[in-house]
Amino acid sequence: MTFFGLILRNLWSKKARSIGLAFAVAIAVMAVVTLAVTSSGLEQSAAAIISVGKADFTVAQKGVADTLSSAIDEQQLATLQHTPGVASAVGVLVETEKINAQNPVFIEIGINPSDLAAFGVHVVAGTAYSETAAHEVMLGWRAAANLGLGVGDKFQANGTTNTVTGIYSTGNTFGDAGAMFPLPAIQGYNRVPGTVTLAFVKVAPGASIKPVAARINHDQPELTTILTAAEFGRADQNLVYLQAAVNGSTVLAILIGAVIVGNTMLLSLIERTREFGLLRAVGWTRRRTVGLLLSESLLLALAGAVVGVVLAFAITAILSRLPTLRGVLHPNFTEGAFWRALLTALVMTLIGAAYPTARAASLSPLRALSYE
Repeated sequence: MTFFGLILRNLWSKKARSIGLAFAVAIAVMAVVTLAVTSSGLEQSAAAIISVGKADFTVAQKGVADTLSSAIDEQQLATLQHTPGVASAVGVLVETEKINAQNPVFIEIGINPSDLAAFGVHVVAGTAYSETAAHEVMLGWRAAANLGLGVGDKFQANGTTNTVTGIYSTGNTFGDAGAMFPLPAIQGYNRVPGTVTLAFVKVAPGASIKPVAARINHDQPELTTILTAAEFGRADQNLVYLQAAVNGSTVLAILIGAVIVGNTMLLSLIERTREFGLLRAVGWTRRRTVGLLLSESLLLALAGAVVGVVLAFAITAILSRLPTLRGVLHPNFTEGAFWRALLTALVMTLIGAAYPTARAASLSPLRALSYE
């Protein structure tokens, strides 16, 4: 019998224990992957805000609980616009509203019509709203398709009835699934006169982006510049806490899983003491004996990792369809999530197997054969 065949025979002979150990690994992996995938999805959705405007970088209030809580006043925006190296700084107000059960978190963007071109908005049907209009709106083409509305139709939002004057496209899924209002109107709806959520900055030709961003950070320390999605956590503290929770859950899952794996393997070692003694008596080395035990455990860990990922797929699919999370949670199965699953399974197994394999290596053939 081959070495691998012996491993499979040993695992099959103790089916209940093997299944239990693999299932324990699968549950730990499922928890880690589910949290990592949902966290990545929420981070991706939040960070998509900064890529709506065709700008070199975004400016937000520093250290707010979430991006939509950012507040930049007129004076701060004017200072941004007059910063050396800045060609334009477009201020937008971003709010969310529940339109219906299918759109529980509908994005509403307040922006002056004169800034639409700089923001990267192309009106594909109808016309833009007027600057001082109180009940006019433009819909992103995705939102118009989802809601079944067109130019001239009525759109209920902010407790008012608004006429759809145009359909727009930004080339960004996030922006095209929302609506745009005149900035003063949406500021009035939300009682935040003179305030915007974000500023989208375009640097002047010939200017370098990073020095301009550094100057803004220095001159206005209450604000922060966001050049990439990876820097989004500087403005949105919720994303920082969420990532910390993912890392903490991974460590906790590894520790709990290691205890389960260790207990199971130690029990298996006790039951198989005479077997290991016989293997040593017929010429097996300590290294080969330990290799057998580790190989059995790692094979179960890999099986558990696969099952855990499958369970994570199922759980996140269910979560994304819950009424309270529909439209908010978009699971993002990245390559990193799968590597995290494999790492979690292997690390918890190696830690849990450390003591039992050390015990197996120290077994004396004579004592092991005489074990009752």
